Amino acid sequence: MTVVEAVQGDITAQQVDAIVNAANSSLLGGGGVDGAIHAAAGRELLEECRRLRAGAWPDGLPVGEAVATGAGRLPARWVIHTVGPNRHRGQTDQALLASCFTRSLDVAAQVGARSVAFPAVSAGVYGWDAAEVARVAVSAVGDWLGSSSGTLELVRFVLFGEDVCSAFAAELP
Repeated sequence: MTVVEAVQGDITAQQVDAIVNAANSSLLGGGGVDGAIHAAAGRELLEECRRLRAGAWPDGLPVGEAVATGAGRLPARWVIHTVGPNRHRGQTDQALLASCFTRSLDVAAQVGARSVAFPAVSAGVYGWDAAEVARVAVSAVGDWLGSSSGTLELVRFVLFGEDVCSAFAAELP
């Protein structure tokens, strides 16, 4: 049985196989979680992301999609980059938000991860309410786990603030 939990903390310090990056479509770093992950991982992560842009994703990663890279200097083995919908740009479809979580889990399963840490994708600077993100994320993860025969042992939501962590904890069974 997979453990699903919510904790307040720093996603870059998590001792898990894969951490999920709330990336922008360029994959080349940014602010918030994306900037923190790139800063902690070091130059190796940026170089891998540049190779992805030069190869498989020349136009950038689409909203709701996910792709894995190595994790550079992070304690995790992989970083799974996903692009959340930006409510400020009119991207309000909950299915796109849910896809960030399910596609990230698909990629985690493909690389063989047994533990994954997620941030609150699209909350904050992308304008989504934390409680709405929590509801969509926990539901999407639960649905994925219910239909998967994968080997995930742990899905951890790692949230920066107490209010966001409380919103996620309230959604967990």
